[in-house]
Amino acid sequence: MIKITLPDGSVREFEQGTTPYQIALSISEGLARNVLAAEVNGQVWDSSRPIETDSIVKLLTWNDQAGKATFWHSSAHLMAEALELLYPGTKFGIGPAIETGFYYDVDFGDHEFSSDDFKQIEDKILELARQKSDFSRKSVCKAEAIRYFTEKNDEYKLDLIKDLNDGSITFYTQGNFTDLCRGPHIPNTGFIKAVKLMNVAGAYWRGDESRKQLTRIYGVTYPKQSELTDYLQLIEEAKKRDHRKLGKELELFAFSDKVGMGLPLWLPKGTALREKLANFLQRAQVKSGYEQVITPHIGHKNLYITSGHYEKYGADSFQPIKTPQEGEEFFLKPMNCPHHCEIYKTKPRSYKDLPVRYAEFGTVYRYEQSGELHGLTRVRGFTQDDAHLFCRPDQVKEEFKKVIDLVLYVFKALGFENYTAQISLRDPDNKTKYIGTDQNWQLAESAIMEAAEEKGLTTVVELGEAAFYGPKLDFMVRDALGRKWQLGTIQVDYNLPERFELEYTGSDNQKHRPVMIHRAPFGSLERFVAVLIEYCAGEFPLWLTPEQFIILPISEKYEDYAKKVLESLNNSDICGLVDSRDEKIGRKIRDAELKKIPYMLIIGEKEMHEGTLSVRRHGQGDIGSMKIEEFSNQLVKEITI
Repeated sequence: MIKITLPDGSVREFEQGTTPYQIALSISEGLARNVLAAEVNGQVWDSSRPIETDSIVKLLTWNDQAGKATFWHSSAHLMAEALELLYPGTKFGIGPAIETGFYYDVDFGDHEFSSDDFKQIEDKILELARQKSDFSRKSVCKAEAIRYFTEKNDEYKLDLIKDLNDGSITFYTQGNFTDLCRGPHIPNTGFIKAVKLMNVAGAYWRGDESRKQLTRIYGVTYPKQSELTDYLQLIEEAKKRDHRKLGKELELFAFSDKVGMGLPLWLPKGTALREKLANFLQRAQVKSGYEQVITPHIGHKNLYITSGHYEKYGADSFQPIKTPQEGEEFFLKPMNCPHHCEIYKTKPRSYKDLPVRYAEFGTVYRYEQSGELHGLTRVRGFTQDDAHLFCRPDQVKEEFKKVIDLVLYVFKALGFENYTAQISLRDPDNKTKYIGTDQNWQLAESAIMEAAEEKGLTTVVELGEAAFYGPKLDFMVRDALGRKWQLGTIQVDYNLPERFELEYTGSDNQKHRPVMIHRAPFGSLERFVAVLIEYCAGEFPLWLTPEQFIILPISEKYEDYAKKVLESLNNSDICGLVDSRDEKIGRKIRDAELKKIPYMLIIGEKEMHEGTLSVRRHGQGDIGSMKIEEFSNQLVKEITI
């Protein structure tokens, strides 16, 4: 017999070799019908895989993210089976689940593939799904795996097998399709009831531009047609909220091929929005003891060799800037932290001086691949709301908690209520990606986990997501459509102070290394603005809106009064403008609504004589007549945060 511990803490005994499905069946038939997979001792397994030892088991359904991932990965295999039937000779790269579905990278050979083929493939997928074919797992030796895919003439699977160890290779088969895969999968294809292929793109094999470009097909499946319908409605809403579309309509930012791909141009309204965000955070930082610094946009190559950024990110940086002096090279700044380390070194430090907190809205540059650029969320030049705190080891946790408070203050002011704190740790199986000693990593990881627990954050742990120099606490925000975005980040770093030989004199009169905390509540202004636009559909909080009101005179006779109102309101630090176009008032109101301007102040004969304003609220309509001072006081109260 073996002991199985369930999520509620209860322990049950089962015969050795019992499967997760059988455990579910012992609880209820309804649960068993809905089990897609199981988490066994932290690893996701097929529900049909025998459990041989005492284990902690969580049964996974569609309501679990890991259950959805298993469902969508299985759907990728089913799509591959459909493609192989429809287009004989097709070869397959990789087909993982992603957050909202799945994709498969495919080599169609000579066949010209396009989205016009989607309907035929969707029909075939549903036809195969109705056959309720079991997903069966089989362990194979490396020689057998090589032999199988050699016979299929599939160079992509053979390339993957090269990196696998003998004894760790598994095949999965459903229907007439067999794939190289470590799994897990859902019990059978019958769970898949609705499918939609979303788009098609190009993808170089293994992300290498020197290798063949494959066709990447994205899709999504659901266990019910009604759920797919709801999802597609969300997609349509997402298109309306797309920050690239709204950014153009609201005249916030633009891109120019002549300036360069991935280098945004901030227009006057977008600049006003950025400055409001920056001023908001700067005020909060001053209250929290930060000092503002400014560093150059470039740095000597040796600076980034010292920091380790050259070794880790050199390939993703812009090419070096060579000067007339032989051997001298500079780089566009990929990170602000090395520069801040050098500022710390400008004078001796005592333990009484710490913590030192430097903040900078620093613009950095990284050469992202052109295919990865996407509006403001993935650019080549962006501004981080960066800060670096230098503190004693005994101050790390308290400083970290204060930064958490600052991030949560930002989120509250902007209405971000649905978020999770992701503790991003080092990959224990591949430490070559990181710098620093095991001891320093353990200290840094412990500080983050303890601080997050003491602040009562809802957290998840992700292995392998740490920065190369230290672990992180990343804040993952879900928007109004349920999509997840990484915004704020806090990182503990014992390594850069070592590499830059940073010091302070302790109470023992000896030299010690400070610990460094990296933090950026926004992450980058570009990405933050993009997420904010989509989160609120371009209807920003009033305090942040570039144009908080617009004055709409009914005719040119009232323009002098409109200018007087504008001057009065501007004196109260309220931002707005006058629409003096020779248009009918109905047209002016419609245009103001489209521009999502919060308040429309309509002025005619009555308002001019009485010294009032006829006030409309965006999306609500008329809210009544107000004196200028009354309206001004109301807005000032609304924008106070």
